[in-house]
Amino acid sequence: MSEPQRLVIVDGVRTPFCKMGSAFAALGADELGFYATRALLAKTDLDPSLIHEVIFGCVGQPADAANISRIIALRAGIPHHVPAITVHRNCASGCEAVTQAYEKMCAGRGEVFLVGGTESMSQYPLIYPYKTAVKLGQLAKAKSLGQKLGTLLSFRPADFKPRIGLLLGLTDPFCAMNMGQTAELIGRESLVTRDMQDEYALKSHQKAVAAQQRLAEEIEPVFVPPRFTKPVESDIGPRAEQSIEALRKLRPVFEKVSGTVTAGNASQVTDGAVALLVMSERKAAELGYEPLGTLTGYSYAACDPARMGLGPVYAIHQAQQQTGLTLDDADLIEINEAFAAQVLACIDKARSDEFGRRELDRDGALGEIPEEKLNVNGGAIALGHPVGATGARLVLTMLKELKRRNSKRGLVSLCVGGGQGAALWLERN
Repeated sequence: MSEPQRLVIVDGVRTPFCKMGSAFAALGADELGFYATRALLAKTDLDPSLIHEVIFGCVGQPADAANISRIIALRAGIPHHVPAITVHRNCASGCEAVTQAYEKMCAGRGEVFLVGGTESMSQYPLIYPYKTAVKLGQLAKAKSLGQKLGTLLSFRPADFKPRIGLLLGLTDPFCAMNMGQTAELIGRESLVTRDMQDEYALKSHQKAVAAQQRLAEEIEPVFVPPRFTKPVESDIGPRAEQSIEALRKLRPVFEKVSGTVTAGNASQVTDGAVALLVMSERKAAELGYEPLGTLTGYSYAACDPARMGLGPVYAIHQAQQQTGLTLDDADLIEINEAFAAQVLACIDKARSDEFGRRELDRDGALGEIPEEKLNVNGGAIALGHPVGATGARLVLTMLKELKRRNSKRGLVSLCVGGGQGAALWLERN
C-alpha cells in the first residue's frame, strides 16, 4: 500500500494588516483577498488552470460578495471552471481553509488548492431593526399619498438606531458574553493581573517592531485606490514608541470598574488578507516547487463558550492524542493573541496538573509553553487580528520563521469564538 499523500505549503503572500478605519477602510474583503491572491499567483508563477479549488475563510462576508472565495478567484484571473468555497470557523477560518484542502486531497477531490483568509472589519455593516425593515416594506407598497404619509408618520427615532454588526459578531449568543468578557473571566480564574497583561502587550509590540524586516518577506505592498500613488508596505499596528506607562493609562473596556482588559492589551480590530498555495507533496515535486513546509497534524476542539480563550489548550491536547507530538516537540509556537489575558491563561492552564486531570482527562499537565518559543515576531496585539485571515497568517509566519532559523517543527494555535480551539502542527521539509 502506498504512503498517504501529505499536504505541503508551497508559498504564501499577505497584505499588510491595517487597523480598522485606517489605510484599508475603503477596501472590501473581496478586494483585499484579490490583492493577496494576485500577488501569490505572480510570485509562484503558477498556471491558475491547475488549481482544483479555491478556499478562503471570511467571518463577516459582505452581502454584495456572497461566497467571497469565488469572487476573489474570478477577479484574480483564476478560470471560471475552478470551483470555490468560503469557510467560516470564526478566528480559525484561515486554518479551516488549509485543513479543508488537506481533507479534499485525501478524499481524491484535488491536489492543488489556493487557500487563505480575508477580512474587512472596517466594513462590517450597521444592522437596522426588523421593525424598520417592515415599515420600509410597507412604504414601498403604499400606493396613495395618504398611505405613504401614514407609514412615514409611524416611524420613530428608535427605528433608525442601528446595531453595530462588529459588536454583534463579537458577542456569543449562547453565554451572552462578548469576547472581552470571556477574557476577563479566564484572566481572573488564572490570577492574571493587569500589570501582567500590559507587560505582555508591550513585549508583543517590541517583538513586532524588531521583526518588521523579517515580516516584510511575507507582505505584498498594496496601492490603495482611488489614487494608487503610495503603497501601504507594512503593518500599521506595531508601535515603536509603545511604553508600559502609556498602556497603564488605558481604561478597561469590557468591565469598567474592576476590569483589566484594555484596548492596549487586546488584539487590534483589523483589515487584511492572506493567500497560500498548497498542494500534495507529489504534485509539488512534479511542478518543481520547493515547499515552505508540510501540514503534519491538526485538531479542532471545543470548550465552554464562556471560556473560549482556553480553546488552544484543548486543541493542543487533542492534537497530541492524534499525533503523539507534545509541546516539547515544537521549536516554535504561535498562539494567537486575541487578548493578553487569554494567552497568559493558556500558559497557566497548560502547566496545571489539576486542569489537565479535570478538563483534559490526562494524568497531569499538558506542559510548558516557553516564552522564548512563543510568538517570536509579536502577535495580534501588535500586528492585528483580521479574524478570517489570522489563521492563515500564523501558518505563513511560522513557516517563514522556521526556515530562517533552520528549525524543524512549529505549532500554531488559536482560540475560537463560540468555545473552540484550533491546533496545527507544521514541519519544514
